Amino acid sequence: MPYANFKVPAGTLTEKQKAQLITRTTDLYAEIYGERARATTLVLVEEVPDGGWGIGGHVLTAAEIQQPPAG
Repeated sequence: MPYANFKVPAGTLTEKQKAQLITRTTDLYAEIYGERARATTLVLVEEVPDGGWGIGGHVLTAAEIQQPPAG
């Protein structure tokens, strides 16, 4: 069974965007593994509470992620 697990900052995706992640990921697995994989593909979108994750030892918040890039 193909399995994908997306961990995203809580509150940063709409329900429509989560559905797109699930649908498009399932489509990709079916493209790679064949249509037989579609019925058993599991896609999980987990929302991580704000401040519950980081990169390079720095705790990130949703506000930081949603800021436009500097420059």
